[in-house]
Amino acid sequence: MTTAKTRKAAGAAHESAGAERYYQRFDRYHRVTHVLLITSFLGLAFSGLPLRFSDSPWAATLARFLGGFEAAGLIHRFCAILMIGLFVAHVARIVHQVYVRKDFSALWGPTSMVPQPRDLREMYEHLRYFVGLGPRPRFDHFTYWEKFDYWAVFWGMFIIGGSGLMLWFPTAFALVLPGWVFNIAMLVHGEEALLAVGFIFTIHFFNGHLRPEKFPMDLVAFTGKIPEHELKDERPAEWERLALEGRLAESESTPPSDGSVVIGRVLGTVAVTLGLLMVALIVFALVR
Repeated sequence: MTTAKTRKAAGAAHESAGAERYYQRFDRYHRVTHVLLITSFLGLAFSGLPLRFSDSPWAATLARFLGGFEAAGLIHRFCAILMIGLFVAHVARIVHQVYVRKDFSALWGPTSMVPQPRDLREMYEHLRYFVGLGPRPRFDHFTYWEKFDYWAVFWGMFIIGGSGLMLWFPTAFALVLPGWVFNIAMLVHGEEALLAVGFIFTIHFFNGHLRPEKFPMDLVAFTGKIPEHELKDERPAEWERLALEGRLAESESTPPSDGSVVIGRVLGTVAVTLGLLMVALIVFALVR
């Protein structure tokens, strides 16, 4: 682990060399979790949508590429297990943080994903900014749209994941549920999954990678590090808060390694390309 003394020395070296400073935004746990979440989501999308659009020509081709519809089902279940495992591990980490470490910052404050009054204010200010009626909001560690993305996963885990488990283990659930519930589960699972895929591969990708100030890709989710100019420009409230608290030096880090940048670009490019391809296939299936 990089010590504060090492970070201070690195910062002095960057300053003397005229290089830009970097700050740690995501630790290794968050970076690995994000990559695994991308992998599981892409696997679920590419193995599930051929079943959802089984009457489309591309669905049979994609299923054959995956090894057939039976193999696609196995891939779908494996990716579902991976995503459920990530979800359980994440919730357990939060519970440990709050109840064991007595760190309540996960429940409220600038580093919490819990929606707060400032999120509504910043969303309103952002809408005014879009139409030229006010300045850009001064965002902190997390923005309102990042929190929306975060809680969409929770919604999806209960709605899509819950209905998927019912369809996976119908005999067990039939012991306590009437038969008509499974018809609803099949409808909900397919339509909610389609909504999730469409949202992630369009809105989330645009916010994270394709909007002008991020194009062609935002690497912070892969490297965990954000350059100083981006922190000041995109999250000025966080920059000022860290400066007032005297924690800038603590958050300072060395620049991302060349290897992490290459890995991030490769993984990001593959994810964005496959996501946009899936959107095109969905649109084709819906309009044909």
